[in-house]
Amino acid sequence: MKKLGLATALLLAMTGAQAYQFEVQGQAEYIDTTANDKDFTGGVQGTYYLKNVDSTKGPLAEAAFLNQASNVSVAYNYGEVGSKGTDVVAHNFGAKAEAYVPTKVVPVYASASYSHTILDSKNANNTDNNGDRYALEIGALPTQNFLVAVGYTSVADQAAVDAFNVMGNGVAKAAAEATTIGQDQDAITARTKYVGAIDDTNMAIGFESGIIYGDDTAFQLKTDLFVTPKLSVGASYAESSFAGTPDSAWGANVNYFITPAVAVGASYVNANYEAEKGQVLNFGDTQTVGVNAKFRF
Repeated sequence: MKKLGLATALLLAMTGAQAYQFEVQGQAEYIDTTANDKDFTGGVQGTYYLKNVDSTKGPLAEAAFLNQASNVSVAYNYGEVGSKGTDVVAHNFGAKAEAYVPTKVVPVYASASYSHTILDSKNANNTDNNGDRYALEIGALPTQNFLVAVGYTSVADQAAVDAFNVMGNGVAKAAAEATTIGQDQDAITARTKYVGAIDDTNMAIGFESGIIYGDDTAFQLKTDLFVTPKLSVGASYAESSFAGTPDSAWGANVNYFITPAVAVGASYVNANYEAEKGQVLNFGDTQTVGVNAKFRF
């Protein structure tokens, strides 16, 4: 029976199934900083949707959002990073649940997530570290395909990165966001998301914005043009007021669904660090190049 189930899943993927309940995503990033050009990260995320997701409603990349599909996810990230003589292996584990609840007024949204980070130092220039991060979010969809949400994030220990932020936005932006919040801190978040069709075409447009208030403040803007339901190109911009992290970062991405069940993509992020007056060395400039793939069944 197990072999039959696996064969059925593969057959659905190859023939372009229009509904799915599981999604597995993998990604890897090459990181080039001013101090080091040999860093990389890799990650995997698995998502289970409580009901089948109909992928015929619009852009394939946003099928779950357009269906208001409640789900649970787990994620893991691995990274090898180093600069200024340090050499650290990082492990991030995460679990998350999202729920869309219909009401007589508007659909209501809620999410809860947990991430645990382990930093394993490989030399004497840095110490081992680990930390936990908890986040809650509530919101609503006041109009079709438009989400408004606010949240609370607690970084309980010194080292804590959102595993799902790494998978969704890349390691440079996720690390900058964590540094902006600060150590042993609480933060308030707010975000919006919209996906809508472009009249008289098979194209669509998506917008996302987010802001976080912790020790310092950071915000992010993101937009995607869905040239066809299968193909999208996007751009993003992020900025942080924390002096110890890149001041701004811009990015570009492209994603293509080979079938409704199989997708591949690539991304690029350029994070710019502006040195303070009198500072000679600049270790903060970062560029990342990433590839990713998704499999739905």
